[in-house]
Amino acid sequence: MNSPTHPDLYTHGHHESVLRSHRWRTAENSAAYLLPALVPGTRLLNVGCGPGSVTIDLAARLEPGEVVGVDTSAAVVEIAQKAAADAGADNVTFQVADAYELPFPDDAFDVVHAHQVLQHLTDPVTALREMRRVTRPGGVVAVRDADYSGMTWYPQSDGLDEWLALYHEVTQANEADANAGRKLLSWVREAGFEPDGIVPSAGVWCYATPEDRTWWAGLWADRSVASNFAAQAIAHGLADEVGLELLADAWREWGKQPDGWFAVLHGEVLARA
Repeated sequence: MNSPTHPDLYTHGHHESVLRSHRWRTAENSAAYLLPALVPGTRLLNVGCGPGSVTIDLAARLEPGEVVGVDTSAAVVEIAQKAAADAGADNVTFQVADAYELPFPDDAFDVVHAHQVLQHLTDPVTALREMRRVTRPGGVVAVRDADYSGMTWYPQSDGLDEWLALYHEVTQANEADANAGRKLLSWVREAGFEPDGIVPSAGVWCYATPEDRTWWAGLWADRSVASNFAAQAIAHGLADEVGLELLADAWREWGKQPDGWFAVLHGEVLARA
């Protein structure tokens, strides 16, 4: 997701706790706003594909259409390629590529999709213009990003308050935007998409069942001490190992609450190229 002129830092990285979250994602829970616009035979590009779960799911829905997933991490692309082979998904391919310089000709795809990508970029508008370039006229660019200030939970937790404040501080130091979800409409308009062809919306992930709550708390407890987020918090001088362990403890404590509830707000935009 970066180029020499856009030295982006991926806040989460690809620690196992991050990939655990990414593998949970499906077309239904992460791209429902896009599904009504999809037609079998469509050619789709998924930018920032990660380990490939959403890309492979979309490919199954679009057969015999070709689906391509790209990511800047060669290691993650290898994971996605193996997942596609294991799933028998022969209409999907994966390759290493940069969101600012996509290695495809103009008008190459019917749909370009990017999920939880723009929030990590120093120049999301330039990336949107590049996504538009490779989308055919009349095709769709679809983007979805979380809005961290819109996240909410119960019961109240001082530790989770501190986690959220630190997350914002880390992303600001990375010149990224944790509140990308609320800005997608603005960025899409700035990228030059016609207002009449833009459909904004919002979506939510909710973790409230015992299983979901335990899973969500566990992965963020691990991320708080072992992911790029933790390493960058220390490198930027924003936290130390003891403080990060306290955040992990707060997540585990929240996860034990029988009435624990957590919601993640997302901004979503469909834009006609």
